[in-house]
Amino acid sequence: MKYTQLGRTGLKVSRLVLGTMNFGPLTTEADSHTIMDSALDAGVNFFDTANVYGWGENKGRTEEILGTWFAQGGERRDKVVLATKMYANMAATSDAWPNHDKLSAVNIRRSVEASLKRLQTDHIDVYQFHHVDRNTPFEEIWQAIDVLIQQGKILYAGSSNFPGYKIAQANELAARRGSVGLVSEQCIYNLMERRAEMEVIPAAQEYGLGVIPWSPLHSGLLGGAIRKEREGGGSSRSSSGRSADALANPSVRAQVQAYEDLLDKHGLEPGEAGLAWLLTRPGVTGPIVGPRTGEQLASALRAVELELPEAVVSGLDEIFPGPGPSPEAFAW
Repeated sequence: MKYTQLGRTGLKVSRLVLGTMNFGPLTTEADSHTIMDSALDAGVNFFDTANVYGWGENKGRTEEILGTWFAQGGERRDKVVLATKMYANMAATSDAWPNHDKLSAVNIRRSVEASLKRLQTDHIDVYQFHHVDRNTPFEEIWQAIDVLIQQGKILYAGSSNFPGYKIAQANELAARRGSVGLVSEQCIYNLMERRAEMEVIPAAQEYGLGVIPWSPLHSGLLGGAIRKEREGGGSSRSSSGRSADALANPSVRAQVQAYEDLLDKHGLEPGEAGLAWLLTRPGVTGPIVGPRTGEQLASALRAVELELPEAVVSGLDEIFPGPGPSPEAFAW
């Protein structure tokens, strides 16, 4: 397994991030434990989750599954760099009390205590804001985070789905307070969605944040969607259904077909090539993969060791052109 440093922290993390979103809703607890054991045995040490995973009436279930896995011992917790997220309301129904969501100091405090209990651990390595809170000032957010760091309940704070200007705003205010600030950003980033290259990744690089792309295969579109559709004799749907819906668009379908044809020419698996491409991108720490099965984990592990030929990299840029370097991408 290849490793890197998470932004400007001292944490050494694997270049593949194990996402746990499917643990509970789609993968049983026993199978989830097996996948995590396999990942750890393969050298994957960066695990990502969120308090809301499990969804609906089962919010928090995914964190609980990690907690029962840690409780088995074997230095599991010591070997893992654990990241979780908070923001959404944790009520099982749509009815909720005020201050039970977003980034108020009271909800940050409440949420971290609940996650620690579910995860059966005494600290979280990277505690992440799942979304931007437009109403809570960063002064309040950093005051709450600084207390948690002082208490030893979290080590670092990270963001998810933050635009570039919010990364700058958060870290400039943190610097004025003498706080650590954000050390990582989770953003949607893949061959089909490259807007992060315009501002988010440059901001992350400027402020020393690690970049952890989510949806690296764009809801399955980059995982051989047309091939699977053909082999299955029908539409291939991701768990959200977005893959099949997108393929109904002729221009998207033509783009995905060109992608699969290029990789077939070079004998490469689409899903593995899509992940390997992300690992060539400046600023990227490692993509988040959310395996439902051991076979999917094995495929992701192969991607980390895959070196894409220059002809493939240039061909991918032709099929999925990026916005260009920043700030030149904003010029006429």
